Amino acid sequence: MINTSLAAREHASLNSQYTGVPANRAWARLLTNRTGLLGCIVVGVFALIALGVGLGWLGQDWSSANAGRWEPTSSEHWFGTNLLGQDIFQRSIYSVKVAFEIGLIVALTSTLLGAIGGAISGWYSDSWADDIIVFIIGVLDSIPFYLFAAAVAFALKDSPWAMQIAMVATFWTITARLVRAEVMRLKSRDFVQSALAMGLPAPLILFRHVVPNTGHILLAQAAIVFVAAIKTEVILSFLGLGVKDGVSWGLMLAESTQEVLAGQFNGLLAASIPLFVLLLGFNLMVDAMQDAFDPRQGAA
Repeated sequence: MINTSLAAREHASLNSQYTGVPANRAWARLLTNRTGLLGCIVVGVFALIALGVGLGWLGQDWSSANAGRWEPTSSEHWFGTNLLGQDIFQRSIYSVKVAFEIGLIVALTSTLLGAIGGAISGWYSDSWADDIIVFIIGVLDSIPFYLFAAAVAFALKDSPWAMQIAMVATFWTITARLVRAEVMRLKSRDFVQSALAMGLPAPLILFRHVVPNTGHILLAQAAIVFVAAIKTEVILSFLGLGVKDGVSWGLMLAESTQEVLAGQFNGLLAASIPLFVLLLGFNLMVDAMQDAFDPRQGAA
């Protein structure tokens, strides 16, 4: 009988034969990409703002209505005030934390579900497990997202998690499809077949050695879902299906529809400009990440 620890060491050696792009080379390539680096800086600045809000250093007076209605920009109110006398700049700053919270929750959860579902489906392809997962993915993909979100919001009434649940329930399917295809390709590689011949358990091979080699997909998909979650929150909040208790860029845009009619554009600008800059930064970063972590670039 083959010693288990010896088999594991030999398999680790075999697994090292397929690692896609080495992490140090991928990160070095990412840091030398000027547009990607610019995107990382933009995202980093917004992340620091979100952290500052979370720690109570910034944006804590977003709900205070101590000023007059529609006051102009000044040293005290950088973007003026809204109809209720609330500081627009404070509301915009606080919305950064809301965007990052929703983006992180949805991105991490949907990526985890997609990784697990896609890995199981790809490893046990042409089995009942694969049939069930593919069927669920097909059903969820066939439902119009915003109709599904409205149904979830109605079913959960005023639950603050309705929007996140709707997004996670649909966003994980794309990641699952990509991971499934990659696992089906990887399981025929020599290092996997060698591990199977050594007698290592299939679940161990799958989640310790095969799934990590889909990391480039998971990393890029998590960033893409993060962006999609922020955009979706803005749309749902604008429609009244998103953030309920609090403030977000979507709610600010919804409020600005009435303010614009009165000739007040500060709320619109304070929500749309940071949203545009953050999404642009993320898109630049994601494009650079996809290039840097693409295994096909490993031999370059």
